[in-house]
Amino acid sequence: MSAAAGAVIDARSGQAARREHILDAAESCFVRNGFHRTTMQDLAREASMSPGNIYRYFDSKEAVVLGLAERDRERGAVLVEAMERAGDKRAVLMGVLARFFLEISREAAVLRLDLWVEATRNPAIADLVERGDEEGRVWLTEMFDALKTSPDCDPAALFDAIAPLMKGMIVSRALSPGYDARPAVAQLQSLIEAGLSGALALSPLPTRKPADDPRPDPGRSGPGAHCPELRSRMG
Repeated sequence: MSAAAGAVIDARSGQAARREHILDAAESCFVRNGFHRTTMQDLAREASMSPGNIYRYFDSKEAVVLGLAERDRERGAVLVEAMERAGDKRAVLMGVLARFFLEISREAAVLRLDLWVEATRNPAIADLVERGDEEGRVWLTEMFDALKTSPDCDPAALFDAIAPLMKGMIVSRALSPGYDARPAVAQLQSLIEAGLSGALALSPLPTRKPADDPRPDPGRSGPGAHCPELRSRMG
């Protein structure tokens, strides 16, 4: 490797490290002060950087949130890949869900809850949250479709049945420092097993409205309906 090529790699590594540092600082600020009250100047102070340096990496708070979402998505992909190498798809699904809801920190849950609230008044954040929710929905329904053992299993209806429970675990983790998610995780896994075998009576929600329809979406329920989760990210 030439000296010039080595210098380029070092520079890129340094930029990546600074970006990660900014994201860590942003996460701390958002959890402590809330997204709405946090300014780019607050992020700069938390990261011990000048505001100008912050803007070299992120041009707005919304861009920072997108960076956090992308980082969560990358971490989730690494987790899924590692678990897929170690077991079958059903074990991967149950393992990913258990690990996510049992290991999510209170700080991460508080941040997610704050972003759901911010999504009710900030269209840019609403769009980010909506995309994250949709990615999680697609991943889970595809997994359900691949793992179902009965023609009576409706993957979309199964997702709609468990979505409120998953969001509820995040809300409970955010609001209760001593929250134990194990009973809820066990209930979640039992519901999924029953749904995959066709033993769960499920009625699909009404068809989701077109994107240009201003009326409330009957196909969305719970905190995710414009007060929307988790890139991961799931993920």
